[in-house]
Amino acid sequence: MAGEWKKLTTTHSSFKRSGVLPVAAVALLCTASYLLALWQHSSGSTSTSTSTLFSLSCNPSPSSSSSSRSSSLRTLDFTAHHAADDTALTSPETKKFPACDPKYSEYTPCEDRDRSLKFDRDRLIYRERHCPAKNEILKCLIPAPAGYRNPFPWPASRGTAWFANVPHKELSVEKAVQNWIRVDGDKFRFPGGGTMFPRGADAYIDDIAKLVPLSDGTIRTVVDTGCGVASFGAYLLSRDVLTMSFAPRDSHEAQVQFALERGVPAMIGVLASKRLPYPARAFDMAHCSRCLIPWQLYDGLFLKEIDRILRPGGYWILSGPPIHWKKHWRGWERTQDDLNAEQTAIESIARSLCWKKIEEKDDIAVWQKPTTHLHCAAATAATCPSSNPDAAWYTTMDSCLTPLPTSATDLKPWPARLHAIPPRIIAGTITGITPEIFTSDSELWKKRVNYYKTINSQLGNKGRYRNLLDMNAKLGGFAAAMIGDPVWVMNVIPTVTEVDTLGVVYERGLIGTYQNWCEAMSTYPRTYDLLHADAIFTLYRDRCEMEDILLEMDRILRPEGSVIIRDDVDLLVKLKSITDGMRWDSQIIDHEDGPLQREKILLVVKTYWTSSSSDNNGQNL
Repeated sequence: MAGEWKKLTTTHSSFKRSGVLPVAAVALLCTASYLLALWQHSSGSTSTSTSTLFSLSCNPSPSSSSSSRSSSLRTLDFTAHHAADDTALTSPETKKFPACDPKYSEYTPCEDRDRSLKFDRDRLIYRERHCPAKNEILKCLIPAPAGYRNPFPWPASRGTAWFANVPHKELSVEKAVQNWIRVDGDKFRFPGGGTMFPRGADAYIDDIAKLVPLSDGTIRTVVDTGCGVASFGAYLLSRDVLTMSFAPRDSHEAQVQFALERGVPAMIGVLASKRLPYPARAFDMAHCSRCLIPWQLYDGLFLKEIDRILRPGGYWILSGPPIHWKKHWRGWERTQDDLNAEQTAIESIARSLCWKKIEEKDDIAVWQKPTTHLHCAAATAATCPSSNPDAAWYTTMDSCLTPLPTSATDLKPWPARLHAIPPRIIAGTITGITPEIFTSDSELWKKRVNYYKTINSQLGNKGRYRNLLDMNAKLGGFAAAMIGDPVWVMNVIPTVTEVDTLGVVYERGLIGTYQNWCEAMSTYPRTYDLLHADAIFTLYRDRCEMEDILLEMDRILRPEGSVIIRDDVDLLVKLKSITDGMRWDSQIIDHEDGPLQREKILLVVKTYWTSSSSDNNGQNL
């Protein structure tokens, strides 16, 4: 034992003399420091950022701390620290996007009135989407009108809006006796009236509820054609019924814009020559209240399109001409023979589609679509040849009857349908999506939305956001995870995706539309409070310019609105270099699973400025 100890002592002395021991000690300390830093980094702790972004709206909630992740945020550093000396090289300056002329404050690129006049006026084709060519796309930022203010929070916004945000008095004059809208100082008031519901939308909906089941969850999704200022959809929301309202951009200036300002789902659209941008069997009910659509013309083409988007067993509600014409014909300034012929033609088309007339009571008539076309002797319309009934992006309407699936699965009532396996997935018609994948996706988005609320505390503040847009909705998981908040989500399925899942979104009791993000959306500027973009820029890589998609996002986003972009870190760094020139405050944040994930999140706030503001050079915009 004494010999071994002597040997160890001698060895130690030799190490000491040779200088090996100090080197080993330094190496040990370095390794310990590295491991400690790695442990701290993997636990998600970060230093507090002084970025203006989070002082505006994205400060993490102090109550959201956890043992695995600190809620404080930092600016991620992706610069190379060991590269060759390049101080002689100069970095290009960030491209600054100028403000557009104030005349573009309500610019809707694909529904521009000047461009529309170049197209056929027959069947309102000129009011369909006609987008600018690539060399016509504006490379500037759409300004908000002078005096623009954040909308009233929901539900106050249903009845009140700021005049400065939508400075149009036309409807308050033209529809004064119908109680659509009135000007009250610096505000608009929406009394809830309509052409066919002078007692108000609530009373009108009560009348409909006596004819169709509005209270048992059977009817959740509704399409309102020719919606006006969308009071019908606004008041259905209090009954947990979600309405997609649409109307063309026409002489009734800004009706859809008013709807969106009220916090009600709506988009610009028209029944003309192309299918509506919704999948087959999307809606539980369709509604037309004096919408002025000539249902009886063109071999019933427009009713056949309504049939395509109605679910089996769905309802069609018609009020206004020609319903109850014997009472109203003088006020409508039409002859009795003309109105009688119109109603006779509508009844005939409905029978040819195998629709059953439920009842006509006072000013309201109700038809119901069959659950199957088997043994339907009344159906005389030609059945459409085998084609994709969900195809609805610049797709010509069919003058034929869309066949119903022979193995349709019953749809559960709302709210059970939100998390139930959708019939399309049960039937195996959505390629690559199994019930297990659907369930896992729902859980994933619950986790992600909870994380979003820690990095943007205002997302959890009731009333801060109302209109949300998911630019790549997939199975609707983001919207489903937000269902408990006082918001609604427009779920968009990009037309370039390999798998069309918009039918699944509707089967969950949610709403949405198709969209090619290389083009503008059919909505007014300043439509949405928050945009969610999951892998959009990976999806559109090499399809169109990233800056064009970002400029469109800026157009439809409200001042002080937010954006959440999820994508590969390399893409996000490029995106941030563009958004730094767009009057956006932005910061790259770690993935919810930690910093080792390549996917990151670009969190954005659009700064407040208007057409009367000054730019950084002090020039009036």
